[in-house]
Amino acid sequence: MAKRIASKLGLAHIELDSLHWEAGWQALTQTNPGEFIRRVSVAVSAENWVLDGNYGVVRKLVWSRGTHLIWLDYSRSVIMYRVITRSIVRAVNQTELWAGNTENWRRWLRPSHPITWAWTTWRRRRRQLEELLQGAEYKNLVVLRILRPREAAKVVDELRWSV
Repeated sequence: MAKRIASKLGLAHIELDSLHWEAGWQALTQTNPGEFIRRVSVAVSAENWVLDGNYGVVRKLVWSRGTHLIWLDYSRSVIMYRVITRSIVRAVNQTELWAGNTENWRRWLRPSHPITWAWTTWRRRRRQLEELLQGAEYKNLVVLRILRPREAAKVVDELRWSV
């Protein structure tokens, strides 16, 4: 969705995963969080951008610079269907992701794999985002909370934001 919005508005698309992952599935949030923060800081220093992702370590930096936030607050079943399908397709096709990494079937049972991570964190992350967005700290953001995929498609199709 972020990529489509960026394209429609003629803005830079920032994908946090591409700034986060190093070769061998090394997560900068664990190995070098300062470098991850530096990379994100450089990326969001531009005047206008559309960002894809939500890492806690850079949330304050990103959200304080942002103007709009689209929260894809889908049901757990929708999330799991999408994560599992995406993981299967990537594993079968050996799709190169970030820093040359590819899906590896052997990694699927690890707690850090997207399937396990999405299942175990869905409820907590949803509650956390609700609390953060109700607070005063991020009143700068115009928040659009989308509950169904068809709503997301409609938002992009009817996009009339000005930058």
